[in-house]
Amino acid sequence: YRGFVSGFLEDYLEKNLTGKDPKKTNIERCIAIGPALMMASVAKVTKPYDLKTIVSLNSIMVDGTGMCGACRVAVGGKTKFVCVDGPEFDAHEVDFELLISRQRIYCDHEGVCYDLYEEECRCRK
Repeated sequence: YRGFVSGFLEDYLEKNLTGKDPKKTNIERCIAIGPALMMASVAKVTKPYDLKTIVSLNSIMVDGTGMCGACRVAVGGKTKFVCVDGPEFDAHEVDFELLISRQRIYCDHEGVCYDLYEEECRCRK
């Protein structure tokens, strides 16, 4: 298959679940691990099928105790911390828009760090 995982999943679920009793299929859940945008797409595809979907979030983490709040996400309308409450959550309850916007906060800083890294490493090559 060539394309996005969400496209494959959509075709697969349409072929295997459309018009069938979910209890009579061997598809119990979907687990997605990867970029937030991909997991959001998977959640969107599985929702109409009411297919339990678990995602493993990879938000920014600083201290691993929840004290800093860097890994804060909204799940089911409540604030959760990926480092202590997760990283696995019900995909249909995750506010992916908020998660993705929080991940983009540091893009400029990451670019600066990458440039500095490249500059430093060039002298070692």
